[in-house]
Amino acid sequence: MEKVQVDILGLSTNPASGGAYALILKEVQGNRRLPIIIGASEAQSIALEMEGIKPPRPLTHDLMKNIITSFGAELSDIVIDELRDGTFYAKLNIDSQLIDSRPSDAIALAVRYGVQIYVASVVMDEAAFVPEEEEAEALPSASRQAKPKAASPPSKMTKLEQLNLQLKEAIEKENYEKAASLRDEIRKLELRD
Repeated sequence: MEKVQVDILGLSTNPASGGAYALILKEVQGNRRLPIIIGASEAQSIALEMEGIKPPRPLTHDLMKNIITSFGAELSDIVIDELRDGTFYAKLNIDSQLIDSRPSDAIALAVRYGVQIYVASVVMDEAAFVPEEEEAEALPSASRQAKPKAASPPSKMTKLEQLNLQLKEAIEKENYEKAASLRDEIRKLELRD
């Protein structure tokens, strides 16, 4: 399986999301970003570890690390290896054994161990995006200058055009949860055609 190394870019929340967070992963050797929706407790666990804040008692992921270590095993890396029906799947690589995991739990352990986080290339190809400002930076300067300002959308747009416009706006506003939802809706429409 081909895989892409990623880093955690950040966590984002939307008040309308019911307490869910978007964990944003960025590829190390590129500009693509991968948003993954995770729960509030997993987001808190990841954020606390990244900030170096140690709670007085071990959180669930601290306990998992302590158990793994007490058995003399080590986590060597994690990989988000599948996207099925809008749900991401991951594997923990513990002593060369691949163990099924939710991506949020795998990443919470990865930050505790300081190990690499990977995403299968097929998953990146399917679900990642490049922010518009980085796409523009990748263009030669003459192309950027020649690029006309976005015209106001025509009054009669197809459903697909409307969704693509909404997706672009959601990404610009860093509303990755909405962007992921719109991306899935666009895929469904494209598959029907």
